[in-house]
Amino acid sequence: MSCNVYEIPQPHAIGSEEFIRLRELFDRSFKAARIGVWECSLPDQTLSWTDTVYEFFDLVPQAPLARDEIVKLYTPETRKLLNEARDRAIRTGEGFTLDAQIVTAKGNNRWIRITACVEFANGTAARIFGVKQDITAEKAVVEQLRHLAERDALTGLSSRTRFETFLSEICGAEGQGARALLLADLDGFKSVNDTFGHQAGDECLKVASRRLSRAAPQADMIARIGGDEFAVIHPCSSVEDLAKIAARVVKGMNWTISTPTQNIRIAASVGAAIILPGQSPKDIFAKADRVLYEVKSAGRNGFRIMSPSRPALESAEATLDSKICSEVTAGGS
Repeated sequence: MSCNVYEIPQPHAIGSEEFIRLRELFDRSFKAARIGVWECSLPDQTLSWTDTVYEFFDLVPQAPLARDEIVKLYTPETRKLLNEARDRAIRTGEGFTLDAQIVTAKGNNRWIRITACVEFANGTAARIFGVKQDITAEKAVVEQLRHLAERDALTGLSSRTRFETFLSEICGAEGQGARALLLADLDGFKSVNDTFGHQAGDECLKVASRRLSRAAPQADMIARIGGDEFAVIHPCSSVEDLAKIAARVVKGMNWTISTPTQNIRIAASVGAAIILPGQSPKDIFAKADRVLYEVKSAGRNGFRIMSPSRPALESAEATLDSKICSEVTAGGS
């Protein structure tokens, strides 16, 4: 990496007054941008900081610095990365940039971006130096955007994007515990939207997400992957175990929305498949989706499981009777 550390004008290059003015302008600009300059002489490890860097670490400006103590303010993971990058830079002469997390002397969590260059004298590294910039606000924005990308805004469940990523990770990993994929569609949701409007439909989806979460508390992930479509990735030891999980989901997502003039029954159709090593996420999803479609074609409000050993449907299959409707309270939230 090339080191483009900001060059401060030297007094011999310009008049003294102009130098002082530019130096002050430089200092103010760095401070406004939350950038500070640092230096560590080698091999005695003597640190020198501008006041802004002291502020990053919540230390009194110009206080004595001991590198061993300063390094302790970095989080363990960052400390490991920093030591590796620093050792490599001193050995090779190549600079580096690292986003580092610190816990300041006052206990505040902060992120700084370290840019480092190495200066050699007589073939030996003489000092390592550069700039540090406070990027805490930048990291917060990135984290917020990540959260928005990974969470469904309406229900708070995982998003389809996060679900697809997680399913790919599971299918590509070895030595993972056995898991299954369950796909669930709400039965009756369209009637809620058509009868009571989209606001009521949104509330119905929120209730469904809470009921699904209660029905599968041990799930690795629960996601909303479409309008009224949900996906569950759940630990699973056998087809029989998966049948019990699917039955809980179907039962848990049965309730009635009641108004003075009309009752609308909400139910769920579920298709499930065991996630087998070596299968692609696309194939696993297609298997669960296929048996989900068969449940819906057979009358909805039930589940089917794709057998891991043959293309035929596993005999484990359930359609709940009308008794369930009387076991749940209207609204069900």
